[in-house]
Amino acid sequence: MAAASGYDLRFDSGRICLDLVATVGGRLSEAPVERLGGVEPLRAWLLGAGLVPGGTPLDVVDHRWLVRFRAARDLLHRIVHTEVEGHAAGADLERMNALAATAPPALRAVRTPDGTLVRALAGKPDCGALLSQIARDAVQLLTDPVARGQLRRCEGETCSLLYLDTSRGRRRRWCSSEICGNRERVARHRRRVAPTAT
Repeated sequence: MAAASGYDLRFDSGRICLDLVATVGGRLSEAPVERLGGVEPLRAWLLGAGLVPGGTPLDVVDHRWLVRFRAARDLLHRIVHTEVEGHAAGADLERMNALAATAPPALRAVRTPDGTLVRALAGKPDCGALLSQIARDAVQLLTDPVARGQLRRCEGETCSLLYLDTSRGRRRRWCSSEICGNRERVARHRRRVAPTAT
């Protein structure tokens, strides 16, 4: 699996659990892209996803965290895809429920020097608590009929990403118009031009 750089992290699915699943791109291609290729991309993802407030020291995030987050990502990928296809998730569902059972991180309101209130964790970041927050998001997604009805799979040829279609008329076709949508438009153009070029 090819590694990606931090700027490739995606936060456009509409749910934090789906954003974690999106840390592998092109699952259906010959060369899937690993966006959590190390501890630093995981730290960037935690901040970008809003799981920890900005400025939170993330020195506790290590390789063990990376292994656990990748395992949770693969678990959620299987569950959500299985549910979208209309099948029961079985044992994976129990694993997700077990992840969700841990208490989520405790937050505090802290006043900054300029008097603004900001969020801060009550203690050091805890891997299990953060994974619980993601698993709880997945539980809410899968048990909310409205949100579940908005769940779509990207129509990109090699893309398996899922997203919430909140567009007007529910016409969104791709996880990203700039990425998969652009690839489709380029491919369509090539198909139109190819017969005239020969």
